[in-house]
Formats: sequence, structure tokens, C-alpha cells
Amino acid sequence: MSTIFTKIINGEIPCYKIAEDDNYFAFLDINPLKAGHTLVVPKKETDYIFDLDDKQLSGLILFSKRISVAIKSAIPCKRIGVAILGLEVPHAHIHLVPMDNMEDVNFRNPKLKFSSDEFKEIAAKISSKIIL
Repeated sequence: MSTIFTKIINGEIPCYKIAEDDNYFAFLDINPLKAGHTLVVPKKETDYIFDLDDKQLSGLILFSKRISVAIKSAIPCKRIGVAILGLEVPHAHIHLVPMDNMEDVNFRNPKLKFSSDEFKEIAAKISSKIIL
């Protein structure tokens, strides 16, 4: 059975897409800690990030780096926090979270709410800064 992320990648579930290439897909988290909170996933469904082979893992990290540069350019922040948790969805993924302090990446914080138009605007801002 496909994960929710595979369904997003396949267009079965809508998302606020940031970017994709042949192997990786980035989209806004719909329960963000901060504006611009993005998820980066391999298109190949793999449960645990360290089950990816070296080429897939390094590709995921390099794709995430390009996305993080775009986020930092589009969303005012000091840094982009990186979190790999891996329990909430059985599909390897990386959280990229704009941050100004350590608390910004606390997953116990209340999640922000944005309208569909706000999500679209954030996604467009980030997408416009991507150099792939």
C-alpha cells in the first residue's frame, strides 16, 4: 500500500509543491512549525532513511541542500534547521525548517495554520529561488 507521500508524488493527493527531479520531491508541510517548513522525500518509497543506498541518500541530501538555499533566500531566517525523524510516515523524508532559534524546530510547538492562498504564495516564493 502506498504511503501518503507516494500519493502526493503521484498527484493523487494535492500538495504545495516546491520542486522535483527524477528522484526527489519537495513540498510544504501542511502542519508547519514555521512558514516555509518543507518536506523532501525520495520518489522511491523507502521506509527508513538509512535503508536508502549511498547514492540515493547522498542525492537526497544534495537535493535538500538546493531546496534549503531557496528557502533561506525566500523566507527571512537565520538558518534552515534539518530534522530526520522518520516515525510519522513510513517513507524516508527530511524536514527543512526556517529557524531563528532552537525552539523553532521543536516539534511539540503548536503547528501554524495558513490558508490555501498563503501556502501557494509561500511555495511560489521558494520555488522561484530554486536553482536545480
